[in-house]
Amino acid sequence: MWKISRQSFGFVLTFSGTLSQDDLHQWQAQVRQELKTPPTGTWGVVVDMRTLAPLSPEAQKLMVEGQQWFLKTGMKRSAVALSDAVVTMQFRRLARESGIDAWERYINAEATPNWQSAAKRWVVEAVEPG
Repeated sequence: MWKISRQSFGFVLTFSGTLSQDDLHQWQAQVRQELKTPPTGTWGVVVDMRTLAPLSPEAQKLMVEGQQWFLKTGMKRSAVALSDAVVTMQFRRLARESGIDAWERYINAEATPNWQSAAKRWVVEAVEPG
């Protein structure tokens, strides 16, 4: 499952369970629609991946493309909440591939009960989480 929610600071993305290529094609279509009118000013993305399963190689390619669209349309920072070590390693690698790694921060949601606040502070105020 995936969800995109436009917020005053940019977007909240939620990914959970196992995502197929079809799921990520649908997500990409929604991303393209949302980014036709990107937020104004400095904006960012908070990503909730606490219950996401590792992505297949094909799905990983689609995720990288989506990350690049956010970057190309003005995203300044992103914060990702994760609980799984494998998914964390996978998304650190995908961020390097997409070019967003310098602006992305990872929050261990298991160790940070207020991860939403920490993520939003990074995205809005550039306050390092943790």
